[in-house]
Amino acid sequence: MLKSMNEALDYIELHLQDKIDYNEIEKITGTSIYHFRRMFSFLSGMSLGEYIRNRKLSNATFDLLHRGISVTETAFQYGYESVDGFSRAFRDWSGISPSEVKRKKMLKAFPKLSFQLTIQGGIKMDYRIENKETFKIVGVKKRVPIQFEGENQEIINLAKSITPEQRKKLHSYANMEPNNVVNASYHFEDGWLEEKGSLDHMIGFLTTKDSGFDEFDVVEVPALTWAIFSSKGEFPKVMQETWGRIASDWLPSSDYELVEAPNISFTGDLSDRNNVYSEIWFAVKKKGETK
Repeated sequence: MLKSMNEALDYIELHLQDKIDYNEIEKITGTSIYHFRRMFSFLSGMSLGEYIRNRKLSNATFDLLHRGISVTETAFQYGYESVDGFSRAFRDWSGISPSEVKRKKMLKAFPKLSFQLTIQGGIKMDYRIENKETFKIVGVKKRVPIQFEGENQEIINLAKSITPEQRKKLHSYANMEPNNVVNASYHFEDGWLEEKGSLDHMIGFLTTKDSGFDEFDVVEVPALTWAIFSSKGEFPKVMQETWGRIASDWLPSSDYELVEAPNISFTGDLSDRNNVYSEIWFAVKKKGETK
């Protein structure tokens, strides 16, 4: 997987001044562009869009300073629709306007990425693969910032906003595992796991019921295959470490790729926060499958 991802980065590098064909990236990697975007962000900590933008602006800096290309020519060469749009993006990225590059002889660089696999010793990961029919997630949702470590205060506020009456009503819908409250994240910005991004977060229950959900939000999930990872330990530290290892260790070496669907997580009894059971659900498919 890492070899094909590096080949995709080589393709992007050759087409920074052209329109990047995402169908070609799918051919190179043998996976969907959704999976490639998610894997890229997992491994690099930035969105694919941000990476491409940074590479274009880095190359534009070099062209302005060393090749004597005008600001106007550089703007259109790297796909910007106007000089003003290019100048704003360049200033936000470098701190100076493109017209100041020659005078100040300031050069900001953003090197091309490459991915390498580092073996850190075998650490057991407990997971299972399950096929699940269509179901719904019913609950209360909010747009929240993405956060790598610690507890997300916006999610805590969302949980506090749910009244006891609402919790009782929501629990009455639950008719499938884990038959308890779950957290679901979806509608990620292009910067999945880029901390300045955001996503929709829902707290609710899983159900196969069809109606009667009153004022609650509902997400319909089609029949899919799920990789379900379990862990036990200090909360939220161990759970967040599991997220990281899924991205850095399991996904690159497995026969599966991600499918566009909510990420679902479940935590058990929190009374002893040093010994909390948790599960993380990713929708997946075998690499090469069309579904």
